[in-house]
Amino acid sequence: MAQQSRKMQREAVFSLLFERDFRRDETPEEVFATWCEQNGEPEGNYVKDTFFGVCEKQDEIDATIERHSNGWKVARLTRVSRAVIRLCVYEMANAKDVPATVAINEAIELSKKYDDEKARSFVNGVLNGIKAEYDAK
Repeated sequence: MAQQSRKMQREAVFSLLFERDFRRDETPEEVFATWCEQNGEPEGNYVKDTFFGVCEKQDEIDATIERHSNGWKVARLTRVSRAVIRLCVYEMANAKDVPATVAINEAIELSKKYDDEKARSFVNGVLNGIKAEYDAK
């Protein structure tokens, strides 16, 4: 049950990151507050901590993504791919209770559910490259 719960929480963070991409003139706090009004307060701290963590480290995360995206700038990625990859990179770098392989698998599942079929292999390739970089540290 806890694993399903984390999966649902991860999907909530994904939706927040996706929504934030459309509402760039608003602060992360405003996006989160509006999301909570529409969806209810998330249980536990994972959703809030992860969403704000990604927002706080977005420049660093985007630089990491660009090193592994074969010349693609983050701005050129689809909003879905961008949100999925940002979430996974944050988890790999910061979530001590989430193994990188699990974070990548969950990212691919989100990509399968919400992104274009062609995006999956790109997302997988970028994330595996980032995992290899982190493993080498």
